[in-house]
Amino acid sequence: MDLDSKNSENIGNWLRLRYADGVGPKIFSRLLENLNGVDNVLGASVHQLTKIKGIGEKTAEQILRTLKNFNVDRELALAEKLGVSIINFEDSRYPLALKKIYDPPPFLYVKGTITRQDSLAISIVGSRRCSLYGQEQASRFAHALANAGFTIVSGMAKGIDSAAHRGALAARGRTFAVQGCGLCNIFPKENTELFASISENGACLSEFPMEYEPLAENFPSRNRIIAGISTAVLVIEASENSGSLITAKSALENNREVMAIPGKIDSPLSQGSHTLIKQGAKLVDCVEDIMEALGYIGQGLKQHAIESEHQSVRAVDKANPHANELKLSPHEKTVYECLNDQGNHIEDIIADSNLEAGQINASLISLRLKGLIKQHPGNIFARL
Repeated sequence: MDLDSKNSENIGNWLRLRYADGVGPKIFSRLLENLNGVDNVLGASVHQLTKIKGIGEKTAEQILRTLKNFNVDRELALAEKLGVSIINFEDSRYPLALKKIYDPPPFLYVKGTITRQDSLAISIVGSRRCSLYGQEQASRFAHALANAGFTIVSGMAKGIDSAAHRGALAARGRTFAVQGCGLCNIFPKENTELFASISENGACLSEFPMEYEPLAENFPSRNRIIAGISTAVLVIEASENSGSLITAKSALENNREVMAIPGKIDSPLSQGSHTLIKQGAKLVDCVEDIMEALGYIGQGLKQHAIESEHQSVRAVDKANPHANELKLSPHEKTVYECLNDQGNHIEDIIADSNLEAGQINASLISLRLKGLIKQHPGNIFARL
C-alpha cells in the first residue's frame, strides 16, 4: 500500500470526518458537495455546517467537537501492517458502479486489488443454511460467469456466499468478498483460507474501521455495497427472513437487475427466492438467462458465457471426457488421483493429497464442474 505522507494526510482527513459523531455516508457526501472538499469541511464553523441540509446546530457542534476522537495514526498503521489499501471516493480505483448508489461509502478498505475488468460484476447471494443443491448451483453459476469474464461478488458468509466464491476461484476468475466487519477480523473464522485466496484473486472489501467487530447491525449496510458494486444480483436459496432479500431490495432501489434461481416449492429455503420471482425478479436456470437480462453487454460475451456453462455442466449420462483430455491444474490432478468410483471422504483426500484444505476444496469444485467427479452426502466424492 502506498502510504506516502501526502496520501496518508489526505486519507487521514477523510477518516477524521467520517468517524466524527453524526456523520454517515449521506451527510459526508453533502458536506463535501457544499463545502468543496474535506479540508474545507474540517476548517468550517458551526454556522457554515448548519447551512447544510440535515445538520442542525447541535449536530454541527457535535461533528466539530469529535473530529479528533478517532485514532487515525493507529488505523493507518494497522492498514499498512496488514497490506490493506484505503481508497476514497475520489480515487480512480473506487468502483464506478458503487459511486452511483444513493449512499456510497466515502471510502473502502481493500485487501487485494480492484481493476477495470471488475466493473463487469455480478453478485451471488443466498442463505447461510443451504442445501447441497443450493451450494452446487452457487458454485456452478459462479464458475460459468467467472469463465465469461465476470467478477463474482458476495459476502463470504457460510453456505451460498462461500460456494460462490469457491466456484469463481475454481474457474481461476476474480471475486470480491464484502465484509460486515473490519478487515482485521475474518468472519466467519473458518473462512481464513478463503479470505486469503480471495485477496490474491480479487479483493476483500469493507467500509468499517479495521478492528470493527462483525455486529448484526453492520450487515444491511454491507449488503447495499454487495448490490451497488454489481451489474446484477443473483439470489440462490433465500428463506423468507434471509439477509439476501435486503441485498435484492437494495439492488432494486439502485436500478440493478435482480434474478433468482427456483428451488423446491415445499422447501423453506426457497420461499424468499420464490417471493422475489413472484414480485418480478427474473427466473434463471442457465447462464444464457443472465446474458439475456443483461443484453447490453453484447452477443459475443453472451455466447462465450453459454459455451463456458455447457463445458461446466455437461450431463453425467453422456460420455464424459477422461481427465487426461482436460487441462487440469497440478492440484486438480493430485486430487483426482486420490479418488475412486466408490467414493472417498474429504478427510481421506486431505490425508492422501498432502494439499491444504483450501486447495482441495477449490480442486473438488472445479473437477465437479468439469464433469469428472460427483459429490455425495456426507462430504463423499467419487469419480464418474
